[in-house]
Amino acid sequence: RRGPGGPDWHWGGCSDNIDFGRVFGREFVDSSEKGRDLRFLMNLHNNEAGRMTVFSEMRQECKCHGMSGSCTVKTCWMRLPTFRTVGDLLKDRFDGASRVIYGNKGSNRASRVEGPHLEPENPAHKPPSPHDLVYFEKSPNFCTYSGKAGTAGTAGRFCNSSSPALDGCELLCCGRGYRTRTQRVTER
Repeated sequence: RRGPGGPDWHWGGCSDNIDFGRVFGREFVDSSEKGRDLRFLMNLHNNEAGRMTVFSEMRQECKCHGMSGSCTVKTCWMRLPTFRTVGDLLKDRFDGASRVIYGNKGSNRASRVEGPHLEPENPAHKPPSPHDLVYFEKSPNFCTYSGKAGTAGTAGRFCNSSSPALDGCELLCCGRGYRTRTQRVTER
């Protein structure tokens, strides 16, 4: 294969085998999905979005070979992104995920699409791209108690007023405000 190394450069092929990984990942992960309902379509869509993220973040790495640091021969390969890189990108996409509904052939908004498919809940929104993450159920309100959702709420919890993380009072107290208490701890 021709590549970025110039007209005489040919791909040698000792990179991570992304094509095999995509096929194996699709068969392994998607095979557990059953049915043809909205959750099935959502999971297949999000699984593919994850695979596409891995593929799009692959980077070429090169190493030069030659006398005294010259680059008479250059060896290049494609490398998979780190798990952290993929996770951070998917987290960003999760934060901007689109709510979808079940669409079917002949629906008003996407009549050119054959068979069951995902449509944006809001007709003014564009359909999700293959890179977008989607959801169909709103998350429960974790700030308040709900026996139905199985959430205990956050009232009465201890928090760290100086932390911007999950244990921080701003996030944990859900805007309700909080009382501070100073405690002296003596250790022997």
